[in-house]
Amino acid sequence: MRATPHFGTHSLREALGSFATGVTIVTTVDQAGRDIGLTANSFNSVSLEPPMVLWSLAKSSLSLAAFKQSEYFAVHVLSVDQEQLSNLFATRGADKFAGIEIERGHGGTPLLPGCAVRFQCRTAFAYEGGDHEIFVGEVLDFDDFKRPPLVIQGGKYALAVKKPDSRSAAAADASDLGANFTKDYLGNLLSVATLQLKARLRPALEARSLDEEDYAILSLLIIWDHREAAEIDGLLQIAGKRLQKAKVSQLTRQNLIESEVDGTGETRLSLTEAGRHTIIELMAAAKAAEADTEIGLDYSESQMLKHLLKRVIRNTTPGSLKIWRKS
Repeated sequence: MRATPHFGTHSLREALGSFATGVTIVTTVDQAGRDIGLTANSFNSVSLEPPMVLWSLAKSSLSLAAFKQSEYFAVHVLSVDQEQLSNLFATRGADKFAGIEIERGHGGTPLLPGCAVRFQCRTAFAYEGGDHEIFVGEVLDFDDFKRPPLVIQGGKYALAVKKPDSRSAAAADASDLGANFTKDYLGNLLSVATLQLKARLRPALEARSLDEEDYAILSLLIIWDHREAAEIDGLLQIAGKRLQKAKVSQLTRQNLIESEVDGTGETRLSLTEAGRHTIIELMAAAKAAEADTEIGLDYSESQMLKHLLKRVIRNTTPGSLKIWRKS
């Protein structure tokens, strides 16, 4: 008689979820010629000689019969920008293949575009594994598109970023320490990146008779509109700047901001409609400049960079500034 485990299925699921895995879509054609596909993260390599892979499907799945009866299936390792496709193929009853330009593989199996890697397999055998059916397939063909993969960890999509080779850093000569410090010191890296991004934005500012201080003021007001001038001044001080009356007068003359004195005698600043339109245009120019600087980074590296920078900002932001708390 099998002993009842001392742990619950919920805690086991959480523990198993700590193992990060790739996300796949498995496709086949049923006996009626209909395309079948579903999202699965149970894919694994079995052997290289002969080339074999496996994946599992819940016995409760409506697609189980189709996969058991089909001779062929295809496994698509999803790329990092295919999260929406993963969600679609995980939805019961959805028209999953609508609008997708599929190719046809062995046995007419539908092949999806845009993935990281794609394996075409012949079903070798299937066997029961608890509440799942395990399919083992012989790899007949594969396509490696060299795209970064989509990853799931703890039940949520995650980013996979390659670590640098620590051996090359350890082998650096002591005489290079000064140069390495300059190249690796976070403050220097942030300063150089900021200067280069600002340089790319400068033509858009000059075309509107604005400078970087104007951009900073307008950027703060689109986040925190109708704020006290003293608050805006306090935020600018973090960057070593002050809100000058001359700047307020200039932006007012340009019809980009307006000011009013509230009931407490404090001056409040707001964007005008023209000011809001201008900062949105400048933000679009800034995003274009950002895209230029991200050439050579894949999606996961770009997102991880932003995620880590937000953590650095939160760790160094004064307690009164809440803008980055939930970013």
